[in-house]
Amino acid sequence: MTVVAGAATLACSVGLYPLFASGKWFWTGVAAVLAVMCGALVSRRLRLPAVLDPLCGLAMLLLYLTVAYSRGEAWLGFVPSPGSLSHLADLAGDGWHAANRYAAPVPLVSGIGLLVAAGVGVVAALVDLLAVRLRRAAPAGLPLLAMYSVPAAVRQDGVGWLAFGIGALGFLGLLMADAREQVGGWGRAVTVHRRGGELPLAGAEPPSGQRVEPDGGRRAASGRRIAAGSVAIAVLLPMAIPGVHPRGVFGLGGGGGAGQGTQTVTTPDPLVSLKRELTRLDDSIVLTYRTDDPDGPDYLRLYALDRFDGDRWTYSRLSSSAADRLSGRTLPPPPGLSIAPVHEVTTRVTVSGGVRDMTFLPVPYAPSQVSIKGDWRVHRQSLMIYSLNDSAGGRSYTVRSLRADPTAADLSAAVGYPADVVAHYTAVPKNIPPQVRTLAQNVTAGASSARAQAVKLQRWFTLTGGFTYDLSTPAPQHGNDLVDFLLRSKRGYCEQFAASMALMARILGIPSRVAMGYTAGTQTQPGTWVVRSRDAHAWPELYFEGSGWVRFEPTPAGAAGQGTAVTPGYSQPSGTGGGRPGDDALPSPSATSGPDRASASPQAAPHRNDTGPQGGLTEQDAGNGGMAAAPWIAGGVLVLLLLAVPMALRALTRRRRWAALAAKPRDRGGDPGQDGRGGAPGGGSDDDGAAHAAWREMHADALDHGLEWRPSDSPRAAARRLGELLELDAVPAEALGRIARAEELARYARARAAEPPERLRADVRTVRAAFASSVGRGARWRARVFPPSAMAQARSALRDTGSRAADLADRLNDLPNRMRRR
Repeated sequence: MTVVAGAATLACSVGLYPLFASGKWFWTGVAAVLAVMCGALVSRRLRLPAVLDPLCGLAMLLLYLTVAYSRGEAWLGFVPSPGSLSHLADLAGDGWHAANRYAAPVPLVSGIGLLVAAGVGVVAALVDLLAVRLRRAAPAGLPLLAMYSVPAAVRQDGVGWLAFGIGALGFLGLLMADAREQVGGWGRAVTVHRRGGELPLAGAEPPSGQRVEPDGGRRAASGRRIAAGSVAIAVLLPMAIPGVHPRGVFGLGGGGGAGQGTQTVTTPDPLVSLKRELTRLDDSIVLTYRTDDPDGPDYLRLYALDRFDGDRWTYSRLSSSAADRLSGRTLPPPPGLSIAPVHEVTTRVTVSGGVRDMTFLPVPYAPSQVSIKGDWRVHRQSLMIYSLNDSAGGRSYTVRSLRADPTAADLSAAVGYPADVVAHYTAVPKNIPPQVRTLAQNVTAGASSARAQAVKLQRWFTLTGGFTYDLSTPAPQHGNDLVDFLLRSKRGYCEQFAASMALMARILGIPSRVAMGYTAGTQTQPGTWVVRSRDAHAWPELYFEGSGWVRFEPTPAGAAGQGTAVTPGYSQPSGTGGGRPGDDALPSPSATSGPDRASASPQAAPHRNDTGPQGGLTEQDAGNGGMAAAPWIAGGVLVLLLLAVPMALRALTRRRRWAALAAKPRDRGGDPGQDGRGGAPGGGSDDDGAAHAAWREMHADALDHGLEWRPSDSPRAAARRLGELLELDAVPAEALGRIARAEELARYARARAAEPPERLRADVRTVRAAFASSVGRGARWRARVFPPSAMAQARSALRDTGSRAADLADRLNDLPNRMRRR
């Protein structure tokens, strides 16, 4: 059983594979499980109490961790010392920090390896205690299930069918081994079958044509078939339910048409809502990239939508010629960028092969040189990179870009705009409702610079305006939809937020446009980032002379908004922005102070902050791909809910017993001569049911409180023994006697004066309270939280189901013989 418990733990640990970038983590888990098994075996060899089994296993686990991760600080190289324990604690802290910094799959640095070994080892100790020492193999599935809950909560993709099947088979193997050992304690199990006639007498040889054979092999084969069938159903049945598995059976299709063999990822289209990207069930990987940007990566832009027609934002018609081809040359300089400091960034992008029809390249603004094969062109005014024939799917390319580093003072000092910029980027349709114009003026009242107005608009959307990020909101189709978003519903996602802020900025005379693409995504390794379909995003870009087009972020970020959205430092409210005092001096938990560019850039820190409602959350806490505390909390809650199952089952059983009596009308007028007992012919009366229900409830309460119950005792003998054992007072003793007498009358008497059900139910409550007051606190809590009677009931139900399944398998196996005999 020790070996099987360790193997089951390792089989279930396979489900952790989505969390790590390589498979080396598995061998750290193997070593941890072996260490725990050795410690538990030593404890059982020395016949120590059961509570010391996990302690010995954890002690051996500590020795392994000391040798593997802090050998230099340990005594004799393996004995834990204060220095080695301190080193392990620091290493665990580093691993926790790395796990929260990177998105899954994470690299297996030393700290993360230590956490993996410790976590798998603790699960192995719990499984060994429950399944081997306490002989409770079924509850041992709870710690095994906890390992599956972590990747299921962290990763949108969850756990693959193969990993689930391996873990399920490991758990079923543990149950079968436990059942085999329990049955083996009684000797070899043999079932006698007749072949061709009557059984021979004991000690006599079977006549010719008859055969007596053991049936253990057939039972075992039936059990294996049932186990394999259960796992197959658990794996295959969800595939047949629409919407449960968006990639189809085994992830080989679904959603992409027959015979494609790959997952189609639809990139954002400026003329189509972003909603289908943000609500995709699979959350597919769109691209990965590496960057040398010391401040962390910026958004990847696909489109610059410069025209608002009163209903929707789109880009002006592109006129392309051969002169617009990239051909490895330097691109036109970004418009308006002349004063703000810049630094050059190199980004290597690899687009997933499953992407289809991506004719615009996602690049960080502002690109200065793009190296990519094919016929790709640049739109000089917006610096969008596009192709008339090619698609970016499956391609890798390198982008050199100039990233502007404007400060709040740079933006506040910007005055005036070129005439062509004003004419093109401040145009607003005449049918804009006057309420929207008035709203824009009211929100920015008191701001004397364009930056101050933009900061107030952004703050209004993210903090003070009462807006809610909601993906269930219908996509905006008409101008009235934006008006409803601004004035009434205030519920939407990035498209509404970006479109509304850009429109209000134009109303205020600030040149603006809407950009669409992807946020920076989540970091998986140092310098490496992954962008998924749910990172699709829209944001406004505002023009400031000297700094050019700069990004603002009105969409709420963090867990309550777009998970990977980041607010730029220059858009944070501060009192030193360079404008008039009080222009944007609003309190903000993440406001920057002074022109220090390192502190003003939110990407400079490992954990980027935002100014949304979840401003204190880090990048990975807010996103979907990290290993933050929230998934572990969710896993803990799941385990607690599973632990509450026995308590709920006990309460449900008690409720059903008495509810069944209340649902049947009591028959007091029956003729005693009909069946000799005063009930209806052919069955017991309602009084019999009440007596049996009360007796079963008392029996279950005795088991729950750890009291000895002898099946051979009569009701009267059981009541007398319990009363003497617990030294019951007069009231509970009388209640116990009434329950026993009612059960005896229901079993044996033909005519009697029965106790009413209401009286028996009150007696059961009285006896239960007496049981609880007669035992210790631990037994009382076990009776409430983990009642043994519920577990016995579950085992009995499983045993009955298994027996019926085995009988059915026997009949199916014997069906050919019966057919031949006929």
